[in-house]
Amino acid sequence: MSTLDLPGYTHVYSGKVRDLYAPVGPDGEVVPDQLLLVASNRLSAYDWMMSPEIPDKGAVLTRLSLWWFDQLSDLVPNHVVSTDVPEAVAGRAVLVRKLDMLRVEAIARAYLTGGGLEEYREKGSVSGVPLPDGLVDGSKLPEPVFTPTTKAPVGEHDLPMSPAEVEAELGADVAAEVSRLTRAILARGNEIAADRGVVIADTKVEFGVSPDGSGGLVLADEVLTPDSSRFWPAELWEPGHPQPSYDKQFVRDWLTSSESGWDRKAGGPPPELPAHVVEQTRAKYVEAYERLTGETF
Repeated sequence: MSTLDLPGYTHVYSGKVRDLYAPVGPDGEVVPDQLLLVASNRLSAYDWMMSPEIPDKGAVLTRLSLWWFDQLSDLVPNHVVSTDVPEAVAGRAVLVRKLDMLRVEAIARAYLTGGGLEEYREKGSVSGVPLPDGLVDGSKLPEPVFTPTTKAPVGEHDLPMSPAEVEAELGADVAAEVSRLTRAILARGNEIAADRGVVIADTKVEFGVSPDGSGGLVLADEVLTPDSSRFWPAELWEPGHPQPSYDKQFVRDWLTSSESGWDRKAGGPPPELPAHVVEQTRAKYVEAYERLTGETF
């Protein structure tokens, strides 16, 4: 995983798909309260980094997140300081406030699918929240449900967290606010997406707080993108089976198909993505952006 030489910035950290750089002031000292968040074209699936990268993915996620931050600004403040960034990362980076990030993956589900469906079939609940009988893959839930997980290190799996575990990590008041805001963001997202023919089945959001403890929760990282959410074409939504999607589920489906030849349970790395999967994945991301924003990418 190579890092960029960005004048005026020093590399701080690289995650699965994002790189962080700290601004360096004229005095040569690191600016303590800001970071440059760079979205790469890397894609992860089933906790593996895929190869090759997906062209334009970082720019799509950055532009879509900025668009959503505007749509959500009355619900929760966000971390964006400026989009004036070095030319080498223009379009796929933002200068943001440096926050103390909460150690919980805040996830909300408006429709039943994926890991939530597996738990429902076994226990009739999702993250301990009882659900009505008779739901199937793709069923709309009565209202969005908060289903948090741990934040696992790179290469390890996130694990479901119970309400008691979230409260123990965050405190009761912050845990309640994280739950409320995560569900409100998904609900607002679906209100807006419905007019554009898109269903947002579930989403993951990140929150942080100011290091000095002032203010409340701040929405950080990305929001309502194809990497952090499941997007379905509304006109094709039909409960009872997996739905077509605009997100990296397309890559997951190829990995588990006979064409890939990969045995996920064997523990070995997945194969390289063929050119047609890379091209179609890029097209899915761009279509999601254009359909939601009404803008041409």
